[in-house]
Amino acid sequence: MADFFTALFDTSTALGWTVVTLLKVLGFVVVLLISLAFILLADRKIWAAVQMRKGPNVVGAFGLLQSFADFLKFAFKEVIIPAGTDKFIFIMAPFLSLVMAFIAWAVIPVAPGWVVSDLNVGILYLLAISSLGVYGIILGGWASNSKYSFLGALRSTAQMVSYEVSIGFVIVTVLLLAGSMNLSEIVEAQAGGFWHWNGIALSPITLVMLPMMVVFFISALAETNRPPFDLPEAESELVAGYQVEYSSTLYLLFMIGEYLNIVLMCSMVTILFLGGWHAPIDIAPFTWIPPVFWFAFKALFIFFLFAMVKAIVPRYRYDQLMRLGWKVFLPMSMSAVVLVSAWVVFAQGGA
Repeated sequence: MADFFTALFDTSTALGWTVVTLLKVLGFVVVLLISLAFILLADRKIWAAVQMRKGPNVVGAFGLLQSFADFLKFAFKEVIIPAGTDKFIFIMAPFLSLVMAFIAWAVIPVAPGWVVSDLNVGILYLLAISSLGVYGIILGGWASNSKYSFLGALRSTAQMVSYEVSIGFVIVTVLLLAGSMNLSEIVEAQAGGFWHWNGIALSPITLVMLPMMVVFFISALAETNRPPFDLPEAESELVAGYQVEYSSTLYLLFMIGEYLNIVLMCSMVTILFLGGWHAPIDIAPFTWIPPVFWFAFKALFIFFLFAMVKAIVPRYRYDQLMRLGWKVFLPMSMSAVVLVSAWVVFAQGGA
């Protein structure tokens, strides 16, 4: 029996590698989904606190089980498919959004060696997957056979494409400083204390990178359809936008995919600008804390900012949204690429 398990988990064989990889993926998915339940609860609690309400507080102690109760409610409700829809695409769209959101996490390192696939081109992989993720929303809005859904899908497409451009240029500035597209190497390039982190380094280049971190954060809000950029699902105009015809499990899949993307963006801010899993000061007792907890703390802090923006900032008009993306963020990010390139070549000697 011992020999069987030894052979089963031997990564030098095709079977062993497959089994170990599947277990890693399964563990990552389970932890991610359970974390997502409490992050969703935190989002609702923060919003309630800003409005001087209690928020969910009935299901479980302090409302801790509210997300699980909501999951069961959605899972057991009847799936209603409106007449006149393209049924196959209508059902496929939320699954596509969920799968794209999950597989993007394959290259996210949460601690040294804690990554499903440590690709050398992890950044390119993320950009490719994020570009594909919009198809779930487009197909969902189109297949619903509703003008409100279709308008929401069109808005979402324009918005995500517009802000992906700025996000791409901001990421290029980080790549120039780190000299690698591997996310683990980008984190390791920021080791040694908070004064080495790209977003707040004690260096003249911070005058460029700090605004780029802000641009990335705001663009991430738009990319994930979070307020104040939730125009694709603006209830005052489009009822619920691209997902207006969805209910029960299919609606739940859209929501899980959306929150997975939100937490992914929080993790990306952590990796690119806040040193990833590294402690702010590289001495005891800070180094006694496991790296994964530093990563989680930073990502949760960024999510707290996401939640506060949702609760405080009023929704933009669509023309304001487009103007910000194309006339403000795009020139800023392109200028930053030029400045960081000059810094790397002339100040760091091309290192």
